[in-house]
Amino acid sequence: MWRPPERIKWQPDPGRWPSREEVAASRLFSPIEIGPLTLEQRTWVPAMVPWRATEDGFVTPEVLEWYERFARGRPGAMVVEATGIRDIPSGPLLRIGDDRFIPGLTELVETVRRASGGHTRLFIQIIDFLAIRRRPAPEKFFQRFLEITDRHREIIGAQDWPEERIRGHLSDLSDEDLERVLTPRELESLRQGYRERVTDTHLPHISDLPQVLPDLFAQAARRAKEAGFDGVELHYAHAYTMASFLSRLNDREDGYGGPRENRVRLPLEVFRRVREVVGDDFVVGCRYLSEDCVEGGNTVEDSAYFGAAFARAGFDFLSLSRGGRFEDAKQPKVGEAAYPYTGPSGYECMPQYVSDERGPFGRNVPPAEAIHRAVREAGFATPVVVTGGIHGFRQAEDILEAGKADIIGMARQSLADPDWFRKVRLGRGAEVRVCEYTNYCEALDQKHVPVTCKLWDRVEMDEPGIRKTPDGKRRLTPPAWEPGEDGAPETAEGAVEREAADV
Repeated sequence: MWRPPERIKWQPDPGRWPSREEVAASRLFSPIEIGPLTLEQRTWVPAMVPWRATEDGFVTPEVLEWYERFARGRPGAMVVEATGIRDIPSGPLLRIGDDRFIPGLTELVETVRRASGGHTRLFIQIIDFLAIRRRPAPEKFFQRFLEITDRHREIIGAQDWPEERIRGHLSDLSDEDLERVLTPRELESLRQGYRERVTDTHLPHISDLPQVLPDLFAQAARRAKEAGFDGVELHYAHAYTMASFLSRLNDREDGYGGPRENRVRLPLEVFRRVREVVGDDFVVGCRYLSEDCVEGGNTVEDSAYFGAAFARAGFDFLSLSRGGRFEDAKQPKVGEAAYPYTGPSGYECMPQYVSDERGPFGRNVPPAEAIHRAVREAGFATPVVVTGGIHGFRQAEDILEAGKADIIGMARQSLADPDWFRKVRLGRGAEVRVCEYTNYCEALDQKHVPVTCKLWDRVEMDEPGIRKTPDGKRRLTPPAWEPGEDGAPETAEGAVEREAADV
């Protein structure tokens, strides 16, 4: 992963932990309305892909155990990982593109309800993505993938050469000569791997996206509602289809690219179709970028405009991330695909402890504040969720008290300690396992292997009944934390009942 050149090393600092009385009076642990329902507290576990589904997208026992473990911490809301809306192979990523996935997702909902005692609201993030291929070996690229054109023949003076000879000649050229002969997209396909863009309107299936996507998202949302989720989060962020429509880099000429009002058109059409299918009693929000963080991409001014437009349309919440784009991704190894979190924009999405003078903590708060202000100035009270390096109670409370956001999301911190919310609520914050922001988890995600945290994945490995990674070297969920009134162990159900009595 890219790191800032300053290489300043930061330490997480959660500050003083509050007493139970301070927590009871806090804004963080106060309720908030989100569309047709109420969250008991303003704490939020954002979507994280743990790579525990089957290769064909079904819920597994490992998936159930993963979300059960987070639910036992009782956050106000939790968002299930990015879940594909198309019925196409996508590796060990959950899918919702067909009714056959509903039973497993229903079991997932029931597991979370039971583990949280019904206190955690559960949403599912639904996503569309375009094709991306692994970086090819040069000889394979020139022999199989490159389409030989008249342009190639003209530049190298080979109008009468057979195609096989041209391919052999190109494979022998220097990098400098290749930059003269190949187009920028052909060079990218050679050096990064082929990747579809929403601007590839010469491809019929790309041209037809505005006609196809609204109903794909709507039917996925319908399945989520049938499975029992409280709502859906439309994935409009990072390197994927909907974020690419929103980006300034989208120059489609069919009314869905260019000016802001055109770029936001499809995201609004998707929302309207989803709302039409699921009704007003089901939460529909989105996750989008406060900034693209790449040259020529969206700035916070664009995102503030989109935030007001989304609020005006009737979105129930806006969850903000940043960066994580393909445009500046690191070159992958031959045989691997580009990963959108390896460049400077990827760093902005998941900043680590090696940073610049701004540091990795709360980096997304200033743009979130600008978007929150734009939504309020437009006359809407749509809740705004901010995430990014937030790990302490005081840090979160200050953001809420200053009106910079309405809900606090914790991804890596909740992965480090799913019990953060219970521990703080019980006045036991000093027992929190604080994230070190080394991005150990992100490195596992990049490899598409089960994501864990280095703070707990090799602890108590002899615990009876725990699930481990296929190689047996890491546990898949953190050890249980179940304090009684005086620190003695008790059951999860007992803890939930006792804590409910304090609400």
